[in-house]
Amino acid sequence: MDERISPARSISGAVALPGDKSISHRLAMLAALAEGESVIANYSTGADCQSTLGCLRGLGVKIEKAGNDVTVRGAGLEGLKAPMETLDAGNSGSTIRMLSGILAGQPFHSRIAGDESLSRRPMERIMRPLAGMGAAIQARDGKYPPLEIAGSRLRAIDYTLPVASAQVKTCVLFAGLSARGRTTVREPMRTRDHTEIALREFGAEIDLQGRAISVLGGVPLKARRIAVPGDLSSAAFFLVAALAAPEANLVIRGVGLNPTRSALLDFLISMGGAIKILSLDQAGGELAGDIQVRHSRIRGGTIEKDLTAALIDEIPVLAVLGALSEGGLTVRDAQELRIKETDRIATVAGNLERMGVAVEVFPDGLRVPGGQRFRAAEVDSFGDHRIAMAFAVAALLAGGESVIRGAEAASVSYPEFFAALRSIAG
Repeated sequence: MDERISPARSISGAVALPGDKSISHRLAMLAALAEGESVIANYSTGADCQSTLGCLRGLGVKIEKAGNDVTVRGAGLEGLKAPMETLDAGNSGSTIRMLSGILAGQPFHSRIAGDESLSRRPMERIMRPLAGMGAAIQARDGKYPPLEIAGSRLRAIDYTLPVASAQVKTCVLFAGLSARGRTTVREPMRTRDHTEIALREFGAEIDLQGRAISVLGGVPLKARRIAVPGDLSSAAFFLVAALAAPEANLVIRGVGLNPTRSALLDFLISMGGAIKILSLDQAGGELAGDIQVRHSRIRGGTIEKDLTAALIDEIPVLAVLGALSEGGLTVRDAQELRIKETDRIATVAGNLERMGVAVEVFPDGLRVPGGQRFRAAEVDSFGDHRIAMAFAVAALLAGGESVIRGAEAASVSYPEFFAALRSIAG
């Protein structure tokens, strides 16, 4: 599907976001392991999170949807059923990595696979600790999906992540729910803590000591009624559009403001962004509120080291902002972008060049000089939702009508994105 996008002189009004993708995955999986009926309000509408629900249904979990609310009748820690066919994670790396931790502790064999893109994404980071817990996992060429998981009673481990990863942390902690003893994960740097919050909300016995997180196995989880805040990663596209548009006064409602995700707002403000938090509330352990953003002069900046890990998902759209900034944007230490849904360093650079923007590419990142303008062009999503949305924002700021090829990729995380973008673009 193609989307034609004309330049916008102004960005104004208000926009509400779908439920946070990262939180939705975790809540659905824990609700499936809980005892009783959980209701998850504002569950993500993205295809990735629907893949998680599909996999849970394949494991015998009864799930009903009413609008954006999801009711999950939990099976308990030991109540999942052996799947009758291969579990389909679709395009969702979150689904396959986190759910594998749960599958490793079940008393049955399972097979989980995904689409062509997911099948190219390496899984050694989860296979290694799960094997240390006693799971038997086979993969194509020793590291790629599909994964064949021979579940068993796991033993607890004390595991230090070689690379900071919230998904790998979650995988090991979820496996620890079924393990004998206390499983501990040690992080080289702090990652988003949605898993720790969700585990506590569902009644797990969890302990936090600095960057060491531990969970006691065999403790029953309790069903919850819980709401998902708006997705801050989705907010990034509207934040950049408003900061860069000639005129802008935009309010983003109900967005998640978890402190471990605040690096995006902190970085944009450090670049000169006029961003203000209008309200702040807490529900289900997560902070959320309304944000106001206005057009701003953006100075530019550098993303490297720990900041790269914190902003890894937002780098495509931040590269767009970098081109329009005064000082440009440099990104280093971002090798992980090479193994996302696409090689995001290559796809970002390729689309920037199509739109007349100079870019220098490094093995671990890129440099986008500031003071540039976007020209109208045909760009490609390459089947990557974040690329589709990032260059839709670039198209709003271009000199004429642009075309986004493969725009349907946005539905992976935000099916309503283009409608929302049009509603605020004048």
